[in-house]
Amino acid sequence: MLQLIAGSKGTGKTKKIVGQAKAAVSQTDGKVAFIEKGAELTYDLPHDVRLFNTDDYDIGGAEAFYGFLAGIAASDYDVKHIFVDSVVKIVGDNTALVTEFVEKVDRLARKQEIEIVMTLSRDASEFSENINRFIVTNLA
Repeated sequence: MLQLIAGSKGTGKTKKIVGQAKAAVSQTDGKVAFIEKGAELTYDLPHDVRLFNTDDYDIGGAEAFYGFLAGIAASDYDVKHIFVDSVVKIVGDNTALVTEFVEKVDRLARKQEIEIVMTLSRDASEFSENINRFIVTNLA
């Protein structure tokens, strides 16, 4: 299942997703992965969370990032939760591209039975119904 946390810059999306990742560690019998662009959260997450910095892997664009997500799912069947902070910074700001990416990630999450939570650095009103159906939290 895919869930999105939307909101403008500075509304608390990162704090919320970090809290969810911390909770997932104590509530799951599987592994938890967290993906971000940059190394901002190194000390904010428990050591049980596998932290990936997309800059370390030269990931840019939707196709490359989808492949990275699929690779995490394929390489370790124990991964039950994947958290992604600021997907727009990784895949780009094109609304059509983000929509296509989100729908593709939802199919991956359902097929692999992984809970994926991502933040979007824009308000939910800026997206179509195709994305809004995945938004569980819109921070203003």
